[in-house]
Amino acid sequence: MVAWADGITLTNQDGTVSISAMTGTGGLGTIGVSTITSRGSELTQWNGTQAKPGGSLGSVSFATGALMSGSISGGGTFAGGGSFDVIGVGQWAQTLTGSKGAVALFTGSFTGPITWTLDSTSKSQSDYTLSGAISGTLWNGRVITGSTTQNIDILNRGQLNQGIGHLTGGTTGLSTPEPATLGLLGTGLLGIAGIFRRKRKA
Repeated sequence: MVAWADGITLTNQDGTVSISAMTGTGGLGTIGVSTITSRGSELTQWNGTQAKPGGSLGSVSFATGALMSGSISGGGTFAGGGSFDVIGVGQWAQTLTGSKGAVALFTGSFTGPITWTLDSTSKSQSDYTLSGAISGTLWNGRVITGSTTQNIDILNRGQLNQGIGHLTGGTTGLSTPEPATLGLLGTGLLGIAGIFRRKRKA
């Protein structure tokens, strides 16, 4: 088994949320396709590096696949795919990556079903949690996996009908395979390949 190390934790807050309800035509007639997109959420913490009060380290953006079951108002399940991207800015990002300007710290997507949960509701506000597994690539080319949980508020029925929400906060955990373990795994696979080659020759 592959051991996992070098975990990365990041947090984000605020940001716009748009809920699209596109209508298309399928084999069974008219169908509705709903997705959730968030742009411009502030990256507030990256693996121990904290943004200064009132500032940010960059941004977090994501988009889900289509709603597969349930509903936007009551909770449901979205398809994987879409996107999940983290952009770093400033001196800390330059020190971390060696690149100047805005840099893509993580570029990825959702790897499986995304859960959309209605946590609480009142006349003035409904609170939801969006969570799912993600995978992608760090700025240094390493492929990583993880999961994210994003908290979203929709203030009233009017905003829900307009497809408007507000992201209040989110937490994402990423894991990378431990290099030494990957090396052992690779050596083991080469050994197995050698055994099969010998059997073939025999």
